[in-house]
Amino acid sequence: MTYELLKKDGNAKRARFHTVHGTIETPVFMNVGTAAAIKGAVSTDDLRGIKTQVELSNTYHLHVRPGDQIIKKLGGLHRFMNWDRPILTDSGGFQVFSLSSLRKIKEEGVHFHSHVDGRKIFMGPEESMQIQSNLASTIAMAFDECPSSVADKKYIADSVERTTRWLSRCKNEMARLNSLPDTINPHQLLFGINQGGVYEDIRIAHAQQITELDLDGYAIGGLAVGESHEEMYRILDAVVKYLPENKPTYLMGVGTPANILEAVERGVDFFDCVYPTRNGRHGHVYTNQGKLNLFNARYELDDSPIEEGCGCPACRSYSRAYIRHLLKAKEMLGMRLCVLHNLYFYNTMMEEIRDAIDAGCYQEYKKKKLAGMAGPEIMR
Repeated sequence: MTYELLKKDGNAKRARFHTVHGTIETPVFMNVGTAAAIKGAVSTDDLRGIKTQVELSNTYHLHVRPGDQIIKKLGGLHRFMNWDRPILTDSGGFQVFSLSSLRKIKEEGVHFHSHVDGRKIFMGPEESMQIQSNLASTIAMAFDECPSSVADKKYIADSVERTTRWLSRCKNEMARLNSLPDTINPHQLLFGINQGGVYEDIRIAHAQQITELDLDGYAIGGLAVGESHEEMYRILDAVVKYLPENKPTYLMGVGTPANILEAVERGVDFFDCVYPTRNGRHGHVYTNQGKLNLFNARYELDDSPIEEGCGCPACRSYSRAYIRHLLKAKEMLGMRLCVLHNLYFYNTMMEEIRDAIDAGCYQEYKKKKLAGMAGPEIMR
């Protein structure tokens, strides 16, 4: 594994991250396939065709169903879902902590009940690493607590201290697992997660502590969970400079195109979010002039593509009118085409971001992109 910082434009980073499953050009948007599939009937062949570099799956969901031991017996997640490029697995921490009525946190880990069948499950740092090792993803995320954005400062401080202890346990367990003879991916990488709510002092101290562990990459978690965009940008301004510049910086669960553009400016180079797929399944599609709601009657006779000049499968072959008809008729193809378009839009935007940093004109690009997408309201 090497992280090759190619260029900086202000704080914006342009890099190349070499992994055992291929090279990732950053900044990058990771396409979210929680249960080893992109919602919206999108195949891995589709992902290759829409410029996807990294697929993201979730440890908790795959542990619950079909089971990480099953996936290991079938050769790991890459073989299971027929994907030959990098995969990042989220640790399951966010999902476990969202089950507030079903879990109990202790120092050793978290006891909780499955949201599927109610069975009792325990997950701690070692268990999360073992599950992710069975999945054999390219990048594993450390097991952490994602405290509520409205939790008081003392709770968040105590939570962050526990997360730091858990991170050391994750690192030790990852090293052990990677040394075992039956490990599918002995080159699995580990990213640590910075927490601290909206408290700059806690965030900075935590960033300094986890940097000392010399991990393969660093994520910023616990944002985009209820705080304002301005608060998120304030935290990024405060904390990113305390994370290693020569390692990937990953902003978890973010976000809108505008969020990504702002975070790239602050030095972030890995992103993931369900917005493009979730919005697509509801007929909301991204364009360089803003979002469209294809359910609107105004598109009933519109024979133009979702966006002129777009190279996605939907825009190459189908009109707004036809896709609207599919959505209204509840035909799955309509949802699928919208998801493909949105993911292509995001992946293409990341290409444009990389080109702009390469050319030293990121500020100009960002300003133009934001101005275009903030045009006349066309969702209604």
